[in-house]
Amino acid sequence: MKKAKIYIPAKTAMQSGRGKQKKWVLKFETKDPSINPLMGWETSTDTLEEVVLKFPSKEKAIEYAKKNNISVTIIDPKKKEFVIKSYADNFLKN
Repeated sequence: MKKAKIYIPAKTAMQSGRGKQKKWVLKFETKDPSINPLMGWETSTDTLEEVVLKFPSKEKAIEYAKKNNISVTIIDPKKKEFVIKSYADNFLKN
């Protein structure tokens, strides 16, 4: 049985907005990764490692996994708390 994980990817340091964080991703886990003796990179003979599927919702991703007999691990996003601050707060001592 194939194994995969379903998650929303984190934004990169180069992004300021959260626009690309709306899609759920199904990414397959690799089988027996090893180290390439010449370059020292991680390598695998499993080509499913390169497959990344994007879905508009978590339910669609789970439905796809069930249809195709894929064992999945679901990673829910962490809730972020926004603290509203003003510029003056940088100069005030508590």
